[in-house]
Amino acid sequence: MRTPLIAGNWKMNGSFEDTNVLLASIEDGLERRAEAAEGKARKVDVLVCPPFVYLETAARAIEDSDIALGAQSVSAEKPGAFTGEICSHMLKDLTCSYVIVGHSERRQLYGETDTTVGKKFKAAAEAGLKPILCVGESLEEREAGKAIDVIKRQIDAVMDIACEKCFENAVIAYEPVWAIGTGETATPEQAQEIHAEIRQMIAARSGKIAKKIRILYGGSVKPANAADIFAMEDIDGGLIGGASLKAEDFLAIIDAA
Repeated sequence: MRTPLIAGNWKMNGSFEDTNVLLASIEDGLERRAEAAEGKARKVDVLVCPPFVYLETAARAIEDSDIALGAQSVSAEKPGAFTGEICSHMLKDLTCSYVIVGHSERRQLYGETDTTVGKKFKAAAEAGLKPILCVGESLEEREAGKAIDVIKRQIDAVMDIACEKCFENAVIAYEPVWAIGTGETATPEQAQEIHAEIRQMIAARSGKIAKKIRILYGGSVKPANAADIFAMEDIDGGLIGGASLKAEDFLAIIDAA
């Protein structure tokens, strides 16, 4: 059985104080829940992805906890003359174990292509990081009936660049672009349909990886809808945006998993 993963993408939010306060609250909440459950609750992996400048602060704050640390992006390049970029080895130095690649905001706002995302994914995986590959369609693509084609193109591009082994510790996050920050959310059934399709796309390359890879839902997950979404067979957790900045909301979503 796949262990659920609840990952908080903080995006460009926070401060040193906010980082320490939020993580202390999450840690405290997780400890209280663990004590109350007395070992009976299902294991859930928890991950936070702060902005680059707060990674070291976060690493210190969660040093003695079970919370994992991840970054929001990474360069595809090895160390060298790439001003402003951050490579996989630097993230490893900061004790990151995960990194998000191909988030819709990186694709839309900063022009990251499928090829760029594939190279980033490969570099991260080869450095020992666990890449979280984001895929998803826009409203226009969905309305045109092209959602599956778009997602298949995004996944195939990465699988053509990265070796099969690179996917062994990877995660995929389905983020319907039309449901991010809009208040809209795919129904659990809509999300499950896409997640099942994604698993089949992976199975076409490797049945073994398809069975074990975790596929997260990343479209405006909230405490109110999390349980219904996570009840779906192929949904293995969530990539959480705004709700991950509020400890009680984030903890409630973890509870739902």
